[in-house]
Amino acid sequence: MTRPAIRIVLADDERMVRTALRAILSAEPGLEVVGEAATGAEAVSVVRELRPDVVLMDVRMPEVDGIRATEQILTTLDEPPRVVVVTTFENDSYVYDALRAGAAGFLLKRADADALVQAVRLVARTDSLLFPSAVRALAAEHARTAPAPPAWVSRLTGRESEVLRHMAAGLTNAEIARRMDVGPATVKSHVAAVLAKTGARDRTQAVIAAYEAGFLNVR
Repeated sequence: MTRPAIRIVLADDERMVRTALRAILSAEPGLEVVGEAATGAEAVSVVRELRPDVVLMDVRMPEVDGIRATEQILTTLDEPPRVVVVTTFENDSYVYDALRAGAAGFLLKRADADALVQAVRLVARTDSLLFPSAVRALAAEHARTAPAPPAWVSRLTGRESEVLRHMAAGLTNAEIARRMDVGPATVKSHVAAVLAKTGARDRTQAVIAAYEAGFLNVR
């Protein structure tokens, strides 16, 4: 049975950027660009109307920036899309704030076409962290380390701690299950517990929280 196409919305205030992204993505089988937005406010409106699977979100846009747009999309929709931040600078504090807000990952505007397509397919079809080494490097640059570990750190079980470390390494649930020699359902349960205890919406937020808590070493 053929999978339905991955539906994508492009949000960037530069028309040329949106045009380039559309050309690359529309040429790929199984990917469909269903809408565009030139501001953060427009992005929220378009996403609410079209309900895409993935949003490629510029962080620096007029009216409402990509951070606030990401927050609004993720907190107001019952089944929100995965948001990937597209940025010029990999150490941008705006990008880090977007990840803290719940973006699934980030991608550089200078990335090649293959990396763009891979990122869209990865966030839409898998549960792994997008480009874990890049997220770690960004956390090393911008993490706001807590003066003392938050309470959730001590509430993690040994298995949950192990799962969180594997999540930070970018492993999928299936890969974690093989690494830990347990069933996928067990891993899914551990991941759910990690998200609940860290107060995170998704894996990226949980990993960012772990870096900020000092649970994971960013150096």
